[in-house]
Amino acid sequence: MGDDLRRTQLFDLHVELGAKLVPFAGYEMPVQYPMGVLKEHLHCRTQAGLFDVSHMGQVLLRPKTGVLAAGALERLVPQDLVGLKKGRQRYAFFTNESGGILDDLMVANRGDHLFLVVNAACKAADIAHMRAALPDCEIEEITDRALLALQGPGAEAVLDRIAPGTGAMRFMDVAVMASEFGALWVSRSGYTGEDGFEISVPGGAAQDLARAILQDDTVAPIGLGARDSLRLEAGLCLYGNDIDETTSPVEAGLEWAMQKARKPGGAREGGFPGADRILQELTEGAPRRRVGLRPEGRAPMRAGTEIFNENGDMIGAVTSGAFGPSIEAPMSMGYVTPQHAEIGTQVFGEVRGKRLPATITGLPFRPAGFKR
Repeated sequence: MGDDLRRTQLFDLHVELGAKLVPFAGYEMPVQYPMGVLKEHLHCRTQAGLFDVSHMGQVLLRPKTGVLAAGALERLVPQDLVGLKKGRQRYAFFTNESGGILDDLMVANRGDHLFLVVNAACKAADIAHMRAALPDCEIEEITDRALLALQGPGAEAVLDRIAPGTGAMRFMDVAVMASEFGALWVSRSGYTGEDGFEISVPGGAAQDLARAILQDDTVAPIGLGARDSLRLEAGLCLYGNDIDETTSPVEAGLEWAMQKARKPGGAREGGFPGADRILQELTEGAPRRRVGLRPEGRAPMRAGTEIFNENGDMIGAVTSGAFGPSIEAPMSMGYVTPQHAEIGTQVFGEVRGKRLPATITGLPFRPAGFKR
């Protein structure tokens, strides 16, 4: 490993647990444990998995005198944050002037301030972006807390024993919960398509909390490998693969994450970077669309695979692809022209010089298990 890679507060625990470590977003992170990616994936789907996501950015956004933090942040995202109730969080994305996505993030309303979780590879740029555009707000990066994700159908029972009351939280609720590991900033959400929680914990208590969670026989440590196959089965985007600065939210099929107030005819229509393009695409359609693909056979069509129609014309490309352990079949996501985006359309992916058939399918690849 390079000397310039950073380590999370759980690094020693990963080594102790036998993790295979790889460079990821500037950090030395576990890609898998001795259980292996396939078994880790299935364990999370059937019981519970613990993920170290401390490499991600935790940011507090506080308003200066006379300013509403939610209203200020709406200048950078196409979400309705003014209407976000205290104790709730929302998926959002920063857009650029050309309507592309700079990053996707979670925004929580904690009363007198907002709590943001941003992607690890983008956090420095995101914080600089906010500081430049929001002079009426204080932007504070939190560096003394770790971030864990506990995901799977057994997550609720495990965490409720450690922080009583978490079991009563609804999907996308946020709360500060008392525990013997200090104040836990908990959200009921996650990136696996399962019920679960993300837990911000004081850095000095992170290893003790992780050990306490792992003492439960239903919980296994899960690495980045299974995290990727879990999120792909759930039809969720990975920033830098499925969405980036060249991708508009409408192309990515993320219209659901833009509330009525910010859309054409809404109370606060537009007013965010790239609004002209995004609002136009909402009305008139986008030049390409993110779709699910189910290749025939057992071989996955991975990122970069070119997609062709029945006439041999190139119509798009795969952005993420893997074998889905829960669906027992290969799965991919990618972009195609709108006329080929209809579910059931047959297309062809070029794999090792051969054009292999695949079918456009709906997302997610398996139903979500979120608690509603």
